[in-house]
Amino acid sequence: MRRIKYFGWVYLTMLIWNATTTWWIWNASEPGAVGAILANSLLMCLPWMGLRFVKNRLGEKTGYIALVAFWLTFEYIHLHDWGLSWPWLTLGNVFACHPSWVQWYEYTGASGGGLWVLTVNVLIFQMLRTRRFRPVGLWVSGVILIPLLISLLLSVNVSISLPYTAQNIVIVQPNIDPYEKISTGSFDAQLQKLIHISESGIDDNTVLVVWPETALYMENGIGEDHMKQNYFLAPLWDFLRRHPHINLLTGIESFRFFDSPHSPGSRLIPGSAKYYESYNAAAILDSTGPVAFYHKSMLVPGVETLPPFLHFLDAWFEKFGGTTSGYTGQAERTVLSTTNNTYHIAPAVCYESIYGEFMSRYAQNGADLIAVITNDGWWGNTPGYHQHENYARLRSIETRRWLVRSANTGVSCVITPYGDILDPQPWFQEAYIKTTVPALHKETFYTRFGDIISKLAAAVAVLLLGWVIVQIIKTRKKKRG
Repeated sequence: MRRIKYFGWVYLTMLIWNATTTWWIWNASEPGAVGAILANSLLMCLPWMGLRFVKNRLGEKTGYIALVAFWLTFEYIHLHDWGLSWPWLTLGNVFACHPSWVQWYEYTGASGGGLWVLTVNVLIFQMLRTRRFRPVGLWVSGVILIPLLISLLLSVNVSISLPYTAQNIVIVQPNIDPYEKISTGSFDAQLQKLIHISESGIDDNTVLVVWPETALYMENGIGEDHMKQNYFLAPLWDFLRRHPHINLLTGIESFRFFDSPHSPGSRLIPGSAKYYESYNAAAILDSTGPVAFYHKSMLVPGVETLPPFLHFLDAWFEKFGGTTSGYTGQAERTVLSTTNNTYHIAPAVCYESIYGEFMSRYAQNGADLIAVITNDGWWGNTPGYHQHENYARLRSIETRRWLVRSANTGVSCVITPYGDILDPQPWFQEAYIKTTVPALHKETFYTRFGDIISKLAAAVAVLLLGWVIVQIIKTRKKKRG
């Protein structure tokens, strides 16, 4: 009975946290919101059940060490594509609005922030429970102040102004209502709007134009292998021929045909021997045609994909606008290089920018600029788009790369390698940003070695579980003897 009561209180707490911070998902997908909030709250109970399991067998102090290890391990697993990945509430994200506090993320990534939060909270809990305010309070003060001091030292004499370079980038915020965007017959007007805003900003020094996620969208998708022959894209190619010195990075909902299964995501075309794959993609285009594609890999559960073990919910998700088949992703972190050799771009489509180690692999592959292309308009004027914008600041710190962000309805902006937001455009307004951004090649500890803290936490978690199992076996042997 105590175990059930404990679980009930933990689940209620996690449910309140999830519901009050991510309720806005409902605006994009009712089943996605219900599933994300209920399932994520349940998954978050696992570290707390682990705390109780270890504490009862190895003592209180070891139990709290286990809580920290189990929670960081849970977050690390959640940052991988296991079918229901939803790491929006990763504890280290809480400092996204205060990047000056966590400049050391270039060494630890967001998991360092999670470790900081957990350690401080455990110490404060112990201080209040034991009433040992002086000795434990000193530890609390040290644990809080030392990371802040390190962060201050890492940002001393750092200029956050845009550097001067002859070349510039134009970031487009078209402000197209996402529900109107998918309506039949509206593509030509949307394309003309994107071109008009772009031409308002570009000049002879513009080398890159950035359009948001699914800027190129047609009801049945756009074939990647025949884009030049697509009649509806003729204005796009005319635009690029008028400006042969620029490259265009754009979101595109696309597809490809195959004679045989190309990947686990390939699907047979009914009544045909051919297969197809659909993508939420990013593409580099120039006046000669498509240059390279990247297919979004971290797909939104319930909205863009469903794992096989939840296919029994297919009918329910489809009824509310979800998906049962969805897009096909890719395993590689493909860097999109401009043909004018100005940038090697790490593309983050939609919410991929919330995945730290995932994005760091682009830097390992030679990326010198991060470009986030997204459409946050589905959520409406809610905290969701603010959270998404701020999370990108952490990716800039971890990789020490400049970041350009093109969001359909806002907020489009530029982010410095120290997480400072420059030239943010207002929500739900048509706008463009003309900016000068250098290509940076610095290798941080985090981009070189990845999420070391989470891996160490996972090792500690396994050791503690093994230790408990050994103790249980020994106890049972003694009872039998």
